[in-house]
Amino acid sequence: MTSHQSAQTMKPATAAKKLGVYLPATPAEFQQGSVSRTELDELQANPPEWLRELRHNGPHPRPVVAAKLGVSISGLARGGVTEALTTEQIEALKSEMPEWLAKERATQAEVRKEAARLKQRDAERADSA
Repeated sequence: MTSHQSAQTMKPATAAKKLGVYLPATPAEFQQGSVSRTELDELQANPPEWLRELRHNGPHPRPVVAAKLGVSISGLARGGVTEALTTEQIEALKSEMPEWLAKERATQAEVRKEAARLKQRDAERADSA
């Protein structure tokens, strides 16, 4: 009996997430088909023009928007940002620096500072054990 190995595929939403792009902004053929691991690797290694354009100008999915603004995804929601944003919209928000954004950035900085403190504490405990 011979074993037939089929290519592992993923839904377009999964592939878009792995590529860091907003699925509704991708071409129709990408949204309607499935993407194999090989195709995903090729898209990452040699992105076509539409992928380069999306990554550069957006619209960007919420995790990318949150990272570009330096806040959490929950912080975006608290700030009323529920839609995908373009790079231009993100830059406008950064320059306007609304109160919610300044507050969320400060909160995120505190979270990172606390995470670093706990990591340091755990490392010291591991060294002394």
